[in-house]
Amino acid sequence: MRLKLIPTGTKFDFFGLSKITFGASVLAMVASIVLFFLVGLNYGIDFLGGTTIRTDSAIAVDVGDYRDALAPLDLGDISITEVFDPTKPDQNVAQIRIQTQEGQEAATTDLERAVKDALRKVDPEMKFLEWSTVGPKVSGELTQTAVIAVVLAIFAVLFYIWLRFEWQFSVGAVAALIHDIVLTIGVFSLLQIKFDLAIIAALLTIVGYSLNDTVVVFDRVRENLRKFKKKPLKEVLNLSINETLSRTVMTSVTTLIALISLFVLGGDVIRGFVFAMIWGVVVGTYSSVFVASNILLRLDVKRDWSKPDANTGNQFANIDA
Repeated sequence: MRLKLIPTGTKFDFFGLSKITFGASVLAMVASIVLFFLVGLNYGIDFLGGTTIRTDSAIAVDVGDYRDALAPLDLGDISITEVFDPTKPDQNVAQIRIQTQEGQEAATTDLERAVKDALRKVDPEMKFLEWSTVGPKVSGELTQTAVIAVVLAIFAVLFYIWLRFEWQFSVGAVAALIHDIVLTIGVFSLLQIKFDLAIIAALLTIVGYSLNDTVVVFDRVRENLRKFKKKPLKEVLNLSINETLSRTVMTSVTTLIALISLFVLGGDVIRGFVFAMIWGVVVGTYSSVFVASNILLRLDVKRDWSKPDANTGNQFANIDA
């Protein structure tokens, strides 16, 4: 017996409340932009700069003990991770990252001494293998590079969809991607979850996931446009979304099961990344159905791919990647 989350032959009208769903998406994007400028993001050490310390202890690394030892110093954002080296199984190595202190470009001698004294309360024989500082200038370059990476990914998607389909499909897909990214940044701004390079990686992953969902729907739309040349575009879009709905929901649910397990059991180190992925899967699935398709409906598309159309199509429309 096959598991079916969505019955066969569904006939949901996804455009019956299009004004409400599309309007809600626009309002959510506006709210996210306002939150970003008024509240801002809770940037992590990657973007603020800070000090990285690598320690070697004679006893097993306990992240909780390390954090408790450093808490009285009131150093702000601290990230502690255990480092595993399979070639040296007897080592108990930890990497500690402390944000740049206000008014200081680098860690001072007093700060270094205070951190070492605090950590040696956990293990008096602790060795400090590395002590390095990333200044605000380097962090600014990381921020710029991260923004460029996201923008280039969106333009790559724009070009890819334009080659594979038509420009209207491309605009719809990119609108959905921008919707997903803006809403993700908005929720991070609202909840003040730490925003670091791992979240940038999550954003790029969300771009890929959302695009995959959108292309599956668009493939079926193009197929049905060839099959039903006289049927109104709205009906073709509804039919296509219903035909791919089972696949869309099954993919999203199975992905969410894995992500929620990681969120609950994975620990603090990856929790921000996993939260971004969970949110991205939810809004990515939503945007593929309610944003990309709505844009496509408003722009209209060529109805017959059997003949070239210089006005509405392009010579690459039938290329399958």
